[in-house]
Amino acid sequence: MKIYNTLYRRKEEFKPLRFPEVKLYQCGPTVYNNAHIWNLKTSVVEDVVARSLKYLWYQVTTTMNITDIDDKTIRDSVAAGESLKAFTEKYTKVFLDDLEKLWVSLPENITPISGIIPEMVRMIQTMLNRWFAYLADDNSIYFDVTKSKRYGQLANLDMSGLKQSVRIDNDEYDKESAADFVLWKAWKAEDGDNYWEESFEIKSENWEKTSTVLKWRPGWHIECSACAMKHCGPQIDIHMGGEDLIFPHHQNEIAQTEACTGKQFSKYWMHSGHLMVEGKKMSKSLWNFYTLRDLEEKYPKQPRLMRAIRMWFINGLYREQINFSFDKLEQNIKTLENIDETCKRLVRYMAEYSGVRPEFRNYMQEVIQWYAVALEDDFAFPEAFAILFDFQSFI
Repeated sequence: MKIYNTLYRRKEEFKPLRFPEVKLYQCGPTVYNNAHIWNLKTSVVEDVVARSLKYLWYQVTTTMNITDIDDKTIRDSVAAGESLKAFTEKYTKVFLDDLEKLWVSLPENITPISGIIPEMVRMIQTMLNRWFAYLADDNSIYFDVTKSKRYGQLANLDMSGLKQSVRIDNDEYDKESAADFVLWKAWKAEDGDNYWEESFEIKSENWEKTSTVLKWRPGWHIECSACAMKHCGPQIDIHMGGEDLIFPHHQNEIAQTEACTGKQFSKYWMHSGHLMVEGKKMSKSLWNFYTLRDLEEKYPKQPRLMRAIRMWFINGLYREQINFSFDKLEQNIKTLENIDETCKRLVRYMAEYSGVRPEFRNYMQEVIQWYAVALEDDFAFPEAFAILFDFQSFI
């Protein structure tokens, strides 16, 4: 089996750390609004990859975080006049309901980040002890990217132009802003009641330790590292997410996790391509997004809608961008009508011949074999669908 590994930008033979077990981590949503269908595309791709691995006899355990603490959730909960917990739980339920509608199997481990503050504190303290992190004059703790030998590899960064003594405390930023990133973020008045008071030991240059209680909250990147560490241990087999997370989020996950463990964090990195609208990435910031409810309102009496959306998301290479199109969605609805009719013909065929005839059984074995071959080639869903369509013409 081969998987395209973003870390090395090539297909590689898949060798899990402990065959046949596979630890798969996927970055969950930031729950500050209804998920748009680009978020859901990523979840569907991750679900189909996990199902395919299980179909190929791997023992897969999946873990997903729920980001309920970050710049956006705090900002919008304060603006809404709601507690962070009530605000994020509302949108977490909406997201999980959407996954259920799309027949996405929920991961074995789903963890709201607010529930693993102690794990984050332990990791940050480890980085402080090993000089990978430091307390800055703005009272935030930052990761020193110059201490990470492989920093920039996943995101293909040129680190020669990195500015020294530059820090950034925003959760999201672009490659041009690459700098020391925040692990534990100092409280600001606009954060309202959203803070945690935790004790850290800070070492001075002469190795003296000072115990300091800080009124802060975690940065975005440490959250996923702590979640993966809690459920998967120091190493995972596959880390998945949308391609927009490669930098800074996934790059920073690698740096801070490996600073704590001294081991390679994830052997394989798989990224789902963007969902585009008129040549631009679908995003809430651009207001060019659709939610599942938008599509339900447009097709209120279409029983195959959710299956068509799911099929549309995977009827292409998972790591390539696809364009949003109502025409494409409607084509998938028609394709599903044909597939359903094939299933009905198959039932009639079996009833007519009182079971499966030898020549049909032999043909089915070939179909299953070539279907598995397609999945083993970096989850080549288009080729798998082509095999299914050839099978339809046979029935």
